[in-house]
Amino acid sequence: MNTPAFGTGDASYQAAGGIDGLRRLVDDFYRLMDETPAAASVRQMHPDDLSGSRDKLACFLSGWLGGPRLYSERYGSIAIPSFHAQWPIDAQHASVWLTCMRDAIALQRWDPAFSDYLLRQLHVPAQRIVQASEARHAQA
Repeated sequence: MNTPAFGTGDASYQAAGGIDGLRRLVDDFYRLMDETPAAASVRQMHPDDLSGSRDKLACFLSGWLGGPRLYSERYGSIAIPSFHAQWPIDAQHASVWLTCMRDAIALQRWDPAFSDYLLRQLHVPAQRIVQASEARHAQA
């Protein structure tokens, strides 16, 4: 049986285990962010109560990976780079975020090829967020 390539249709969403798999990833991600001293600068950009952040990230990832567009259904549209531009996010912040995400991905029982694919894909919005933040704060 041929499996669709990641990034095609809902193949990535299915490889992640659907919304339940994404919620597990997000829970691990935020737990690691709380437990990792090096992540403190990124963690402080989030509210103390992470329940809304957890839901928003899982819902965003659902649509981003080809599954149901839960974020827009619940929260409306979002432009990821411009939304994050309200904080001064630099390459170090992005690296910390990606490291926590890498470690959270490693805890999932996913096909290693999907894990590698997902982490590579997450670098794209991380870089765009840094660029948007730098552009906004250069104008200020």
